[in-house]
Amino acid sequence: MDSKTRAKLRSIANTLQTEVLVGQSGITDNVLEQIKMNLVAHEIVKIGLLNNSDLKAKELINELAESLGAEPIQAIGNKMVIYKYSPKCKNHIL
Repeated sequence: MDSKTRAKLRSIANTLQTEVLVGQSGITDNVLEQIKMNLVAHEIVKIGLLNNSDLKAKELINELAESLGAEPIQAIGNKMVIYKYSPKCKNHIL
């Protein structure tokens, strides 16, 4: 993915609400399923880490993206943004 596309996705992500929250128990099967459903429906998902989580967004984003077959867009503070093209999405963002 080139830098212009990544910048466009970052600007889109600024207006998004956090869809999935990761808590103290970390990345569970339920969390992965929520992220997958959001990626299929919207192609982009903003994930938040709760303060009681020992995980760090910058360490977790690549692992999540790889396991989901998605592209890591950004990780700032306790927020992450992941993108994956979905043929089932009605309004493609790219």
